[in-house]
Amino acid sequence: MTISNENDLDCLKEVGRIVANTLEAMGQALEPGMTTSDLDQIGRKLLESAGARPAPELAYAFPGATCISVNEEIAHGIPGTRRIERGDLVNIDVSAEKNGFFADTGASFAVPPVTRAIERLCRDGRRAMWTGLRQVGAGKPIAGIGQAIGSFAQKNGYTLVRNLASHGVGLSLHEEPTEIATWPDRSERRIMSDGLVFTVEPFLSLGAEWAEDGDDPWTLYSSPKAPTVQYEHTVVATRSGPLIVTMAG
Repeated sequence: MTISNENDLDCLKEVGRIVANTLEAMGQALEPGMTTSDLDQIGRKLLESAGARPAPELAYAFPGATCISVNEEIAHGIPGTRRIERGDLVNIDVSAEKNGFFADTGASFAVPPVTRAIERLCRDGRRAMWTGLRQVGAGKPIAGIGQAIGSFAQKNGYTLVRNLASHGVGLSLHEEPTEIATWPDRSERRIMSDGLVFTVEPFLSLGAEWAEDGDDPWTLYSSPKAPTVQYEHTVVATRSGPLIVTMAG
């Protein structure tokens, strides 16, 4: 999607704020003993009360309102009977549609007590995302996002999952531009146009480099098995830099 008028931008900001507020509330509600289904129901109620529809369910018939991935699961985890325990690393991915516009956001949460390495991983996962977001702007190379995140990861001793990419969003959950690498990609030649809408969502890890399929059609697992975090915003490339639409408030 390319934003072409203020009404479209206002609609995108509205659904962006809804998913951001939902993610924030789910993170605050997260506690040991609850199931991932319990947490998902909180997200569903918040989205629906705001007049939004869960995007994974709408677009792909995903069996849940949100994606909740625990520990070895790093993406597209199905909400269910799994109980969250102390020390778990939980990723929550929230996307929704309202009035024909889609926004997508996500974050990883460590359930105390956790090691200092996991605390640092979560902190640096956010830093990696912001490192990429600072490269966003009309007329700038898309490759700059992955180059900056890759440099950050290498400097700080992390790996990046290299088969889960950022993507266009706005009029559908996944659209052009597809496969925006959050790692260095020498083949990337595309330039960000003014108003282009997409996500920035690096998967930063303590050793994993790939996401692998599991026993169900959805859940993806770290390979090699290692703690992995994902943080995600939906952003608009503008002449004055990144305009992030998935901020809570």
